[in-house]
Amino acid sequence: MRIAITGMALESVSFLSLLTTLEEFQAAEAEGEALLQRYRGTNTLCGGFIAVCEREGAEILPFVYTEGGAAGPASDEAFIHYADRICASLAAAGPLDGVLLALHGAMTTPTRLDPDREIVERVRAVVGRDVPVVVALDYHANIDGHLVELADAVFGYHYSPHTDIGATGERAANCLLRMLRDGLRPAMAFDKPGVMVPSIFSATGLAPLSEIVAASVEMAEDAPGYLDVSVFAGFSYADVPNCGFSVLAVSDDADRAREVVAKLTRRIHEARRELLHDELVLNLQTGVDRALQIAASASRPVVLLEHADRCNDSTHVLRELLRRKVRGAAVPYIWDPEAALAAARAGVGAEVTLDVGGRSSERAGGPVRLTGRVVFAGEKEYRTTGPYMHGRLVQLGLAAVLDVEGLMVSVVSRPALTVDEDLFIQFGMKTTDFSIIVLRSKTHFRAVYEPLAEAILIVDTPDWGPADLTTLPYRQVPVALVFPFNDNRKAAATE
Repeated sequence: MRIAITGMALESVSFLSLLTTLEEFQAAEAEGEALLQRYRGTNTLCGGFIAVCEREGAEILPFVYTEGGAAGPASDEAFIHYADRICASLAAAGPLDGVLLALHGAMTTPTRLDPDREIVERVRAVVGRDVPVVVALDYHANIDGHLVELADAVFGYHYSPHTDIGATGERAANCLLRMLRDGLRPAMAFDKPGVMVPSIFSATGLAPLSEIVAASVEMAEDAPGYLDVSVFAGFSYADVPNCGFSVLAVSDDADRAREVVAKLTRRIHEARRELLHDELVLNLQTGVDRALQIAASASRPVVLLEHADRCNDSTHVLRELLRRKVRGAAVPYIWDPEAALAAARAGVGAEVTLDVGGRSSERAGGPVRLTGRVVFAGEKEYRTTGPYMHGRLVQLGLAAVLDVEGLMVSVVSRPALTVDEDLFIQFGMKTTDFSIIVLRSKTHFRAVYEPLAEAILIVDTPDWGPADLTTLPYRQVPVALVFPFNDNRKAAATE
């Protein structure tokens, strides 16, 4: 069996004017033996693909894969470059038995609302209908029936935090091999409940979403024959027509697939108001007040979650901590290549004054002037030790750690997720060194920090990822048809 592995992944915030460039994707790409070495044994889609194909003795054709994390839209140049390379590789490969595509499902470009679907469409045009194409997507994918029609089977992560990315790759690869070896001919059913939630409320540990996701997994585990169910929360900061929740089932029984999808779609729609947890969101002043109060007597750190930050460079919480002269707090991984370079040039031990962060958009808070001592400066890369994408190579580029009168601030040249203890241990520190830790994750941090933290306080700041979706200037989302934009709670309350 000759199986191609390839793909391109990016979670795009449509409202950001800062594009993810070809050069940024090229810095993250891998192909051939390098792809196998980078992703083998990792909690990633490619890692899951590789594990199953190698275990089953399939011949892997590792074509190009690249990813841009969560950022602004991909440039059209970058998208075209990789879509062309993927298709050229497939066309030149000779006879193929199947294709495993690793995509995100929430990528946009300045001229494309659904480039993920376009990749699947182009791949299908190259390999034809007789070669199975199986697609694995992020839990936050925005999808519709067009993509489903193009693929033979589609799979999404079950959980957020995404502790099961590798397992999702394995589910996809196992399905493909069953098609080739056992003659499985999967049918898919798909529907959308017309519901959107901010990313912080897509955490699958929050009820009632936790109960819905658990039910979807149990349905598949208890079913006779073949059944796989994916609940996609969607990515609400991509302004696209297919934004929001989706439910998809892959089965050897088309009627059963439709029944499962209808049941879960109805449950999500009925629970739409309970899926929002507005009571968990604090304004900046209240959040910092509570963090200081709790930290005063706590033995563990308090997490301040600046969740609206989309580029890891918001400065709203940092500015407030500086204004209050807070000591013993940490603000890790602010994305600012200029500040990292300036600190590195000054060298370890030097006293520097730098303007840091807030450059990604007018909502990011603007740069904050810091004066502190450089305690680390240099190139930094490592493999993730936490459960989210465990084993994945993280390349921060040039990085620096500053001691700003007892406030620790680290700056990095490439955006990186603040989800695990690597933020500290890779620089010789511990989470327990700090009373307050500022994170910018949405859900993934919970796998590590829920058991570590004394408290988790969600702070709403005015960046492009707010808790209240109705404050965003959507143009493509059909707001008249989607909750919370069509919410009639206020009208019902006055009747």
